[in-house]
Amino acid sequence: QVHLVESGGGLVQAGGSLRLSCAASGRSFNRNAMAWFRQYPGKDRTFVAGINESGGRTYYTDSVKGRFTITRDNDKNMMYLEMMSLKPDDTAVYICTAEGTPGTYDYWGQGTQVTVSS
Repeated sequence: QVHLVESGGGLVQAGGSLRLSCAASGRSFNRNAMAWFRQYPGKDRTFVAGINESGGRTYYTDSVKGRFTITRDNDKNMMYLEMMSLKPDDTAVYICTAEGTPGTYDYWGQGTQVTVSS
């Protein structure tokens, strides 16, 4: 059974940093793209950052460019999101996802809460 488990969320002051981790188990994702989404209360999940299977290509939503960095370690079946210069608007549940079928995010974690105080 495939599991994606996020960790590293918490409460931080505006301007601070956090590093989120996503641990995958049940299968290898080293041939699959992965991504981070976030979800605000009562809203749908929205894309934050994505990374291709090798880690050589990354993608970001405009609001986090220059502040967030997505990376992966295929040997450890892990993905990370380094978040810097955090803003209160970054407060959300951050969710890890991975492709199964190419082009489709089939696997989702439960999420980790990030709260940025002003």
